[in-house]
Amino acid sequence: MEARATVKYIRVSSTKAKLVADMIRGKKLGEALNVLALTPNKAAKVIEKVVLSAAANAENNYEMDPTKLYIAEINANQGPTIKRYRARARGSASVIKKRTSHITAVLKEQE
Repeated sequence: MEARATVKYIRVSSTKAKLVADMIRGKKLGEALNVLALTPNKAAKVIEKVVLSAAANAENNYEMDPTKLYIAEINANQGPTIKRYRARARGSASVIKKRTSHITAVLKEQE
């Protein structure tokens, strides 16, 4: 039995979100939330919300025990890139790439 939650089109690059996701993969739910609360990163706040949503899904929809939950999988995949332009010298322009990501968290219950 597994509970999952997904958030899409978050304005954080997937490489920065993967660094935070790697820190909590495989940890118990309480320990992972403590790590995320103390991580000074924009992606940490978003990932914390996704993990809390997956925990709520596990507790309410699948009747799992929240004390036995652990993070089985967490992925931060690349979403579409928003392209903007900035004026440069001599009438040219340079591209500003605003990256987005899709984050998925899967929680399972330990036996």
